[in-house]
Amino acid sequence: MKSLSENEQKKRKPLWTKAFLVTSLSNLLLFFSFQMLIPTIPTHISQLGGDDFQVGLVIGIFTISSLLTRPFAGRALDLLGRKHVLLVGLTICALTIAGYSYMAVITLILAARFVHGIGWGISTTSLGTVIADIIPPERRGEGMGYYGLSNTFAMALAPLTGLWIMQTYSFHRVLLISTLLAVLSLFSSLFISYAKPVPVEKSVQKPKLIDRLWERTALLPSILLLCTAICYGGIVTFITLFGLEAGISNVGWFFLCNASMVLIVRPITGVLFDRKGPEWVLLPGALFTITGLLLLSYAHTELSLAIAALCYGIGFGSIQPALQAWTIARAAPDRRGAANGTFFSANDLGIGLGAMVLGALANLSGSYALMYRFSSVLIIVFLLIYGWSFWHVWRSVQLPQR
Repeated sequence: MKSLSENEQKKRKPLWTKAFLVTSLSNLLLFFSFQMLIPTIPTHISQLGGDDFQVGLVIGIFTISSLLTRPFAGRALDLLGRKHVLLVGLTICALTIAGYSYMAVITLILAARFVHGIGWGISTTSLGTVIADIIPPERRGEGMGYYGLSNTFAMALAPLTGLWIMQTYSFHRVLLISTLLAVLSLFSSLFISYAKPVPVEKSVQKPKLIDRLWERTALLPSILLLCTAICYGGIVTFITLFGLEAGISNVGWFFLCNASMVLIVRPITGVLFDRKGPEWVLLPGALFTITGLLLLSYAHTELSLAIAALCYGIGFGSIQPALQAWTIARAAPDRRGAANGTFFSANDLGIGLGAMVLGALANLSGSYALMYRFSSVLIIVFLLIYGWSFWHVWRSVQLPQR
């Protein structure tokens, strides 16, 4: 029994390699640089005299360019190699952020945001593909969980850091530090080295253009991600306005509690994904997400808001890395770029739709609380879609045995 355990231990490939740590560090630096600008650029646009429409365009233009870029970035990753495409994306991000300092006209900033979105789409798709190549297949859920902590850490601290620097010093100081972080991300990515994935045998028939840009095996996880991303888009866009409606003075507690729970949950659910399969993570995660949304819609105090955030954090922290690990597991090694492009496009589209569709729903209903209750229906759709796919796979396995 002891020797069997030793053999299993030898077969279990290491996760915390130099390549894994360097890629995670590069991702952390990039996300911290990006998240510092989320609350500060709209404020800067307002200070320049921009109206609400132009402030909205700052987010919208960036999301659109990122969304349009990802399929082509995924294709380039599979054709040209991971590292070259990653370096191009990170260079665009660093140069664009540095360029904001020299733009005093709103039109120029909006144009720069479009270019920045292209760099962001390339960089994040590339880093997601690189880490998928590095993580051992048998530890994919665990690895994605730990890798995702770099995003969560940045989301929890960077916006507050950016606002503090802007209020204490200036927006130009924010841009200086954000640029430095993007450059450090670029520099650290130079030290990423790993074995290239072995390509599968290619078909003689040329694939259609749509198949080159999108990965069909990634569609199911991406549709599920779209459901959760729409809900998340509604939260990040309207949580402040909901706080005013509900009489909650400090909605920052939601982000702090949500991020804290995500940090705790991701490593645990990653191991569960590897040992038991996606259903053991996605189904409980969906139930916690529904609970969090419903509790949020009834929150009237900071305590009730924090409890809602803890439940939502368990769901959000479980679902997103599990879906990404599942996406990579379903794709061929030489199609991981396209798979990640498809997956992250669904995330961008969902957040954008959440801001628009749920915002329109809030206007119609006259209540952000009702909007959050209605948004929980999307997670029920999530459960129905996943339940149908799970039953379909189970049935196809059972039929030959009859």
